[in-house]
Amino acid sequence: MAPPIAGESAVSAKRAELAGKGGIMGLLSNKKTSAIGLFASLGGLVYGYNQGMFAQILQMHSFVEATDSYAKGTGIEQGILTSILELGAWIGTLFNGYLADAVGRRLTVLIAVFVFCIGVIVQACTQSKDYVFAGRFVTGLGVGSLSMVVPLYNAELAPPEIRGSLVAVQQLAITFGIMVSFWIGYGTNYIGGTGDTQSNAAWLVPVCIQLFPAIVLAVGMMMFMPQSPRHLMNTGREEECLQTLARLRGASTDDILVRIEFLEIKSLHMFEKQVQAEKYPQWLDGSFSSRFRMGLADYASLVTNPSLFKRTTVACLIMVFQQWNGINAINYYAPFIFDNMELPGNTTSLLATGVVGIFEFIFTIPAVLWVDQIGRKKILITGAIGMAVCHFIVAGIIGAYQGEFGENRAAGWTAIVFIWIFVINFAYSWGPVAWIVTSEVFPLSMRAKGVSLGGSSNWLNNFAVATATSPFIEVSTLGTFIFFGCVTTVGVFYVYFFVPETKGRTLEEMDEIFGTTGMAAADADRKHRIEREIGLLALLGMESPEGEKHVETTAGSEEFVEVKN
Repeated sequence: MAPPIAGESAVSAKRAELAGKGGIMGLLSNKKTSAIGLFASLGGLVYGYNQGMFAQILQMHSFVEATDSYAKGTGIEQGILTSILELGAWIGTLFNGYLADAVGRRLTVLIAVFVFCIGVIVQACTQSKDYVFAGRFVTGLGVGSLSMVVPLYNAELAPPEIRGSLVAVQQLAITFGIMVSFWIGYGTNYIGGTGDTQSNAAWLVPVCIQLFPAIVLAVGMMMFMPQSPRHLMNTGREEECLQTLARLRGASTDDILVRIEFLEIKSLHMFEKQVQAEKYPQWLDGSFSSRFRMGLADYASLVTNPSLFKRTTVACLIMVFQQWNGINAINYYAPFIFDNMELPGNTTSLLATGVVGIFEFIFTIPAVLWVDQIGRKKILITGAIGMAVCHFIVAGIIGAYQGEFGENRAAGWTAIVFIWIFVINFAYSWGPVAWIVTSEVFPLSMRAKGVSLGGSSNWLNNFAVATATSPFIEVSTLGTFIFFGCVTTVGVFYVYFFVPETKGRTLEEMDEIFGTTGMAAADADRKHRIEREIGLLALLGMESPEGEKHVETTAGSEEFVEVKN
């Protein structure tokens, strides 16, 4: 059996034995749940499409004219115009946790889609750049919420054996959306010709197309998507939770795997309630004020508790390096970077950008398949070294041929190829793996809030990169690549010396790494008591109904031993 991931209990391991297949075969054997998860991942496609789409239309002559905007080039104003979406997304993620718990995952998706569509409509009605600013900010509110609630929804619908694979589909959906947006922008660029003859439809079509998958997602959520079993449990609707799980798994409510999964959800809910009761006995009246204070105190402990602070530092700095390695500089400004290579033809830079999207999508797949076999640190370090080398090679080519690429086309194409190789290195490494590490460094009782803090760091750094890159390119494309290469190199050393390997680590081992004793053990003991109390251990055959623990002797025979409370 493969070693347990950080946080996997003996119960989870035992259940995995009973459940059987995981990975691709598990997805195929859970057709209904997989189909629902794939449909929900339209939220990731919308997010990815929006990321890539704006890079294409920024270069279109008709868009510059329609927005009474800046010259067809780069600068701080263009950077803010691009990055305002990320600022909105950061704010959207802050409200997402409260909304998802208060109104449920499905309704949160509907609210996010509604806000997103309002932002798109405002952009489509553009009469000046102010419309784009406002529209992109509002769109960002919706995008930020979708980027967090859809993976949460998928994780809560999926059985444990395919949960990782199904949540990873979200990352694939994002990269697929980026790829599609690049090629749609390339195609619509020809509407009405180029230059002064270009039609407004060249940029309006890419902007408005994103309404279609968003509306399909909203209608599907409203018409046939089930409520999250976890949300039903959290709101006291236990029987409805059990019925929903049975429908999702295509089995009866008496099916042993359905019963086990139901009790696992119940035990986690009871675990969280007990943790709150023990930590904050003064705030248990259920009021908004008390819930807000408990949440605030938990977030504060991520900074004030020395062990948790070390974990928070890892989660936040991983996201710093994930953004400042330059991937979103490429996603947002690739056409402008490629224009500096003086490629022939008016749309060659857009074509080269489209290839970026293809590579980013295809090379995310290996990470989904092999990350659990290879390990997190090896993948992050290998990817960062590859990205840094590409940055420095591109910088060297630009330094040697800047202003002369027209007479040295081979040099320009060589630089583009290394930008493509850079994207490949990011896609299999820092894209998905940074999120995996962030989710695994925190103890069970603080994981949700720790991951949300890491996500907040991701969006804030995304905003900073999107704002700074355009003026940076305007001043020096050479300096831009050297800067990102240096940051990525620092990232290599940071991961090597300060980021633990989380593959196969238990929570107790993570405690030792971060200099804590007892935190994980206390969590494990509390969870074990709850699992015994509700009958989960007995159902799994790990204890007799009378509270005796099931063990195997060295001779292979089975016996029960008394469990001490």
